[in-house]
Amino acid sequence: MPRVINYNIDSGSAGIKIFTFLKYRNGFSTKLIRTLKNTENGILLNGEFAKTIEILKEGDCLTVSLPDSASGVEPLKAELDIVYEDDDILVINKSPYMAMHPTHNHQGDTLANAVAAHLAGEGKAGVFRAVGRLDKGTSGLVVCALNHLAACKLSGKVKKEYIAVVAGVLEGSGTVDVPIYRPDPMKTLRACSYEKGTEPALTRWEALGSDGESTLIRLRLETGRTHQIRVHMAFTGHPLAGDTYYGSFRPEAGHQLLHCGKVSLTHPVTGEEMEFTAAPPGEFGMDNYS
Repeated sequence: MPRVINYNIDSGSAGIKIFTFLKYRNGFSTKLIRTLKNTENGILLNGEFAKTIEILKEGDCLTVSLPDSASGVEPLKAELDIVYEDDDILVINKSPYMAMHPTHNHQGDTLANAVAAHLAGEGKAGVFRAVGRLDKGTSGLVVCALNHLAACKLSGKVKKEYIAVVAGVLEGSGTVDVPIYRPDPMKTLRACSYEKGTEPALTRWEALGSDGESTLIRLRLETGRTHQIRVHMAFTGHPLAGDTYYGSFRPEAGHQLLHCGKVSLTHPVTGEEMEFTAAPPGEFGMDNYS
């Protein structure tokens, strides 16, 4: 079923073109508006077909029907920890043992497959549009856009806060501002270098507590590079617990102890400011830090 949005035009939006209202008042991309123009009943004004050059009047009702997309991912049921869901966004607390997308190593056991099955069960299009990604082995909140408009408006606009356990004792707070590069284009491994790095990367961290051997830290990213937190903390000499890709500290954890525990966003349709939280898995041993 398409997502139908009704806009009741007030005096502040009267006198402007439909195109202007959609693009500049409500964040529709030009590409999406073009798609709506070519979709049956894509744009209606007071229940009638409308061109985007028509002028809005106070009291008008502008109706937009966002097109469905065919899913390219096989829907396969799996348990999902759903934190929030409405017609526009889906927020999931991802298990660290679940990959995001199908690859040659993961076929059918990914978050994309599970979300496609969940949405199909609700009669929705079943398209997986994650706003950002979490590595396999990283747990926490993933925001999924359920239509083209939500994807467009949320891209690059979701703020995230992470929790991690790192080797060694840290106090206070700090910033890692070192470019990241890919030593081997055939591998996903990243490294830090002021000379070779071509991608600026900035990570801010704050110590929350220590058990004498490791430290629980809070992290915020100013950039979104592949493996950024993992490679940056390893570069400082404080690799993540369980991250055998970039270190050797506490490999028995079974995966890197990195968790996206908070996301905040502006709802793409209602404009409401929203915040979601999720506690880290038990292997973080949160009670050990003070």
